[in-house]
Amino acid sequence: MLHEAILYEKMDGEEVRCHLCAHRCLIKPGKRGTCRVRENRGGILYSLVYGRLVAENVDPIEKKPLYHFQPGSLSYSIATAGCNLSCSHCQNYEISLLAPRSETIPGRTRQAGDIVEQALRSGCRSISYTYTEPTIFMEFALDCGRMAAERGLTNVFVTNGFMTPEAIQAITPVLDAANVDLKGATEDHYRKVCGASLEPVLDTIRSLYQAGVWLEVTTLLIPGLNDDETSISRISEFIASVDPLIPWHISRFFPVYRMKDRPPTDTESLKRAERAGMEAGLKYVYLGNVHDGADQTKCHHCGHVLLERSGFSITESSLGNTGACPECGTPFHGVLTEDL
Repeated sequence: MLHEAILYEKMDGEEVRCHLCAHRCLIKPGKRGTCRVRENRGGILYSLVYGRLVAENVDPIEKKPLYHFQPGSLSYSIATAGCNLSCSHCQNYEISLLAPRSETIPGRTRQAGDIVEQALRSGCRSISYTYTEPTIFMEFALDCGRMAAERGLTNVFVTNGFMTPEAIQAITPVLDAANVDLKGATEDHYRKVCGASLEPVLDTIRSLYQAGVWLEVTTLLIPGLNDDETSISRISEFIASVDPLIPWHISRFFPVYRMKDRPPTDTESLKRAERAGMEAGLKYVYLGNVHDGADQTKCHHCGHVLLERSGFSITESSLGNTGACPECGTPFHGVLTEDL
């Protein structure tokens, strides 16, 4: 389904400049941007994936992962094909990394209103734009997001953060929460592993926070690439500089895609990163893809367990009606639903 894109500029000779993500691709007639799903046809930039969904599921919000935004709730999760990065460790490469000139765009066509109605029927509190990179299907996300907000649903981006300020300005009026994937601490890591650059991601994190979007950050810890002491310290110190109350999710890597020869992250590396986060002043640090109680939410003042999890489900909450720690009275830093 062709849909004229937003955030592009017409140039000389029917070329266009896309201003959606930080690549700011200059696209010649008949060509596509780095995302492979935005095409210049006669000097008009079109989205090739508007409403063309490759994934549509009901997920726990904890799966995003978001541990402090509407914890215990369900989120209607959607994605289209395509991505503006080319990560060597992509877990969803089958749907995110299309062939540059693929004539067939996978997925089935859906209307924004249908997504909102299905989310409501499924008992979801939110719609999550996730699995691939939601920035590249911004037009559909915006249409869904506006309708969702009108019906009392919240909107969530699970994003690599490689956006432009213009894209952030477009989405924040309807965006309630985001988990930003901060993949490394250096430009070299982003260039070699992800085909991108670091600074726009850092700018996105700052901008979303300043715009009042609920923010959590995830880092996949990859052995030999971003698990050294310097990288871990830089990441944790950056998050703390924005706000030490931002939850940081440190996930364990498993061999996948073009990194099948690299070993899984060992537990000690995860623990070392956790300690670095706490030493940097972060109040909430979680370890993902492990099963040792590292996903429990504790009061950052006294350590009392506030939310106990098993997998992606909350099994017990001690927050009660006050939304505060029952032991010391410290308020829970997050967004709660009334039925938690």
